Amino acid sequence: MTASPELGTTRQASPELLRAVFRRHAAGVAVITAAGDRPVGFTATSLNSVAAEPPLISFGVGTSSSSWPVLAEAEHVGIHILGEHQQELAATFARSGADRFGPSTHWRSGPEGVPVLDGVLAWLVCRVVARVPAGDHRIVIAQAVAGDPAGGGRPLIYHQGRFNALRD
Repeated sequence: MTASPELGTTRQASPELLRAVFRRHAAGVAVITAAGDRPVGFTATSLNSVAAEPPLISFGVGTSSSSWPVLAEAEHVGIHILGEHQQELAATFARSGADRFGPSTHWRSGPEGVPVLDGVLAWLVCRVVARVPAGDHRIVIAQAVAGDPAGGGRPLIYHQGRFNALRD
């Protein structure tokens, strides 16, 4: 097939253009956690599998994020794949100033002392191996050391600025 959609007006690259383009990109929703003086965490759609051998993942985190000071020093992080039933949990961890580990968040201390969220589709605890500068973010690369893929349900996705469920 050689047909292409009608193109609109070309725009110069900008933060607004990047956000507009990526609103059209559906992404899985994860929560990243770490232990510090108090636990921290944030909602991420930038999670990627990097390599199977060794098992490496990556995610981006803004250096202005309230979680960054702990993540900048953390030796281990928790990666949680959210289910479609966890839209409110995703919103809590995405909201600035929210009590992310308050009474409505069910969690426990997992391997390496990392906060592990209950009821997720899958989780990993990973050892941080690199923090790569990338503009106003850092790309964190981490190696899986423990986890559980056995949660039930369907994944939560983020598309067009909203949390959504998959449709058949």
